[in-house]
Amino acid sequence: MKKTVTVFSLEQALALPFATQRMVHLGWRVIRIESPPEENGGNPGDPNRYIGADLGYKDLHSYYIAPNVGKEAITINLKKKDGQDLLLKLIKELNVDVFLCNTMPKRYKQLGIEYKTLKKANPNIIWCSISAQGPYYPEAAGYDPALQAMMGYTFLTGESNGKPVPCGIPIIDLKSGDEAFTQVLLALLEKQKTGKGKEIFISMTQCAASWLITALPQLNFVKSESELFKRSGNEHRSFIPCNAYPTKDGMIYLAIGNDNQWSKFCSLPGFESLYKTERITNEGRMKDKENIYVEIGEISKKYTAKDFFDLCKSINLSVAPVNSIKDVAELEFIESEMINSKMPDGKNAKLFPPAYNSEFLKTNKMTLQCAPRLGENNDKILSEAGFNSDEIDNFTKNNII
Repeated sequence: MKKTVTVFSLEQALALPFATQRMVHLGWRVIRIESPPEENGGNPGDPNRYIGADLGYKDLHSYYIAPNVGKEAITINLKKKDGQDLLLKLIKELNVDVFLCNTMPKRYKQLGIEYKTLKKANPNIIWCSISAQGPYYPEAAGYDPALQAMMGYTFLTGESNGKPVPCGIPIIDLKSGDEAFTQVLLALLEKQKTGKGKEIFISMTQCAASWLITALPQLNFVKSESELFKRSGNEHRSFIPCNAYPTKDGMIYLAIGNDNQWSKFCSLPGFESLYKTERITNEGRMKDKENIYVEIGEISKKYTAKDFFDLCKSINLSVAPVNSIKDVAELEFIESEMINSKMPDGKNAKLFPPAYNSEFLKTNKMTLQCAPRLGENNDKILSEAGFNSDEIDNFTKNNII
C-alpha cells in the first residue's frame, strides 16, 4: 500500500461521508465530488451543506461540518459528457486509488461512474458504492429513518405501550459507512497481493440486518414473534433487571447481567427486601420483572444519582448516569480525545472523538482543517492534473465545474 491513498468520493448526506471521514483519520487524501450550481438555481452540492445551525456561510451549516473535516472538495457536472471525461482525466492524472459513491444505482451509467467505465482511467481502481439495497434494487432510496422502520429497528424501539420510534442517531447510515471503510481497507490489502482493483457494493439494508444478530436467529427458537419481539423501553429483553431508575436528581441506568450480581445487589444495606427465593435465577426474575423494576425504583429515588452510582460501583455493577449530549462532551476521557477544527471565523470547534487515535491524528494534534466549501479546491486540483487557468475558466463558463 503506497504511503498516501488518494480517494475520490461522489458523496452526500452521512453514510459515505462518515466512511471517508475515517479514511481522513488515517491520513488519506479524500477529495469529495459534488454537483456545481445549476442555471435554474437551488442549493448545489451536498444537501447536508444547508442543514443545521447557520454559521454565516450559505454552503457551510453545522450538520455538514463534522463528517467532512480534513477533506478537499471539487465540483463536476457529471450530467454532461465533458464532465464525465474530466472525471476520467482527473482519476488518471492524480492516480486515484479509490472511488466511492452513494448515488442510486440507476444513476451509475447515466453519470459515467460505473466501475467498468472508471477502470479505463485506472485499471486497478477500487470502486465502492453505498446504496439502500444494492444494485439489484437500483431505484430504492436510502434514508436512515425509513430504513430503520423497514429493518425492524423502529418496531423494537420505544415503550411497550407507545409508538415505535427510530434510534436517536442515524445508526444504519453509520453502520453502512463503517462497512464501506472496512471493505475498502480489505480490498487495498488484497490489492497488495494481486495488484488488482475491486468492485464493492454495500447494501444499507443488509448492513442493518447483520446487526439483528440478537433478534433474527430467535425466530428459530420461539413459538411466536410476540414472545420475544416487542418494544421494551429501557429494559433488556433477556437480562433482568437492566433498566433506568429515578434518583433525587436524575435517571440512572443499572445493568445486572447474572445471578451472582443480583445476589450482591440484594445484599446491599437497604436493598434486602428485593431478595426472594423465586428471584434467584434470571428466569425467575423474568416472571416478576415488573414488580422488581418498581421496587428498585422506590429504593433508588431515595439516593442522589452520584450516591446510587457509587453504591453500585462498590460491588462492581455496571451502572451509569443517563447523560445528556452536553454531559458526554464534558467527560474527561471524551473531551481529551476530541478532533478539533478551526472554523472560518477563527474559532476552534471540538467536534467528536475518532473511533481510534491513529498516528496521523496524533501527529496532527487531533486537529483537521475545516470542512471545505463547495468547489473550494477546483483550481488547485485541476491545476495539479495539468489544466491551465484558461482551461479551468472554460470549464466554469460551460458549467462543467
